[in-house]
Amino acid sequence: MTRLILATRNAGKITELRAILADAGLPHELVGADAYPDVPDVKETGVTFAENALLKAHALARATGLPAVADDSGLCVDVLGGAPGIFSARWSGRHGDDKANLDLLLAQLADIDDTHRAAHFACAAALALPDGTERVVEGHLRGSLRHTPTGTNGFGYDPILQPEGDSRTCAQLTPEEKNAISHRGKAFRALVPVVRELLG
Repeated sequence: MTRLILATRNAGKITELRAILADAGLPHELVGADAYPDVPDVKETGVTFAENALLKAHALARATGLPAVADDSGLCVDVLGGAPGIFSARWSGRHGDDKANLDLLLAQLADIDDTHRAAHFACAAALALPDGTERVVEGHLRGSLRHTPTGTNGFGYDPILQPEGDSRTCAQLTPEEKNAISHRGKAFRALVPVVRELLG
């Protein structure tokens, strides 16, 4: 059984990818970065989701000698030219301050009419092998932005993105409903044939 490392300490992400691999009949053992506490976190210096995912995956593969998966994701707003994009987690200037990020984005879009509030969540997932082999896949969840946050599930910008074809925001969906349509779920599922090709 090949051990595969996911470059995260987020237990939810590990559980999600583990389930996707199992559903696909892949026997690989998936562990998180916590299994290798001596490996330092990687600075996300790329200018695209794909570059950041590859940076993290390659660093982990080099440090451990094992195949590694990493992802990077964010919210892309059409009228802002794709911003906040890779800066989603630190849009307000403080990394990971969900409320400040959300408040700033809503203030920036306050005068924007509903017809121009299209946006999508994007996720790039990368697989890197110790020999330098790499693959990147992407997933998207398209929708539009509400004027006020609604719902208590999820995190980040979930309370304002209403997926296409739904009347609820991502923060009003159950975890199961969200995983079925999420950008990360789509990217991780797109990774399955890549894992099968490169790792058997």
